[in-house]
Amino acid sequence: MTNEDENGGGAALDRIGSALERLAPPPIAPILPPGNAFVWEPLGGGLLPVASVAHVDLSLLKGIEAQRDTLLANTKRFADGLPANNALLWGARGMGKSSLVKAVHDEINRTRPDKLVLIEIHREDISTLPQLLRILRGYTSGETARRFLLYCDDLSFDKDDTSYKSLKAALEGGIEGRPVNTIFYATSNRRHLMPRDLVDNERATAINPGEAVEEKVSLSDRFGLWLGFHHCGQDEYLAMIEGYAAHYHLNITAEELRTRALAWAIQRGGRSGRVAWQFVQDLAGELGQRLD
Repeated sequence: MTNEDENGGGAALDRIGSALERLAPPPIAPILPPGNAFVWEPLGGGLLPVASVAHVDLSLLKGIEAQRDTLLANTKRFADGLPANNALLWGARGMGKSSLVKAVHDEINRTRPDKLVLIEIHREDISTLPQLLRILRGYTSGETARRFLLYCDDLSFDKDDTSYKSLKAALEGGIEGRPVNTIFYATSNRRHLMPRDLVDNERATAINPGEAVEEKVSLSDRFGLWLGFHHCGQDEYLAMIEGYAAHYHLNITAEELRTRALAWAIQRGGRSGRVAWQFVQDLAGELGQRLD
């Protein structure tokens, strides 16, 4: 091989190396940026600040008062440095599970400024949770100490998904353990975070039905606090809408509000907190009023 060939080959390798560097995700900064809310983006550089969290006022969440009070009390204890449980909010769609988590975070920081940091982690990034915890572990004490509420919306696992093992280890089972300055809240439509037909199938075909699903079902046991959300009745649905109408000073009579709200629910084929909010948005737009 001539020197020219060697030089040409070296230049090609350099170009390949440069191309790979451009394609590689940016390095994750091991330092927490300023702010009280972040999204965890391991392929985008790590913790990305959120200027304003989309939330509703805690007082507007109707029909889930028991769940609200329980989660708020648990979160207050955590924010004050006291023992608290990881929480799984499970149940019917559109009944305020994710809204409650964000509203509680806002309420804590309203009464205790800059006390609690909210970090949202996407379902597909659960396998990188240990990496995130190693960063947050550096803020357990001293002048830089912070308290972190980790939040994953719509968490569930399919048959061949093994990323749940990262979550199990992060919650309780790993050598390092969960940092004392972190707590994990998840919302899900499934109580056991896995499809019911998979549970039933593995029980039916296994030699030992109990052990067949124990590993996956035990994931939900890592959450010390289970809060169930169920479909609301008509009175609860109307209470949600009346609360929104009063809060935003919608210019409509109580009788017309009730009539139109019930018609909207029939049109949508069900009642929930999400349906109530969608009705209020539609009504406010029709009335020419802003929801600020």
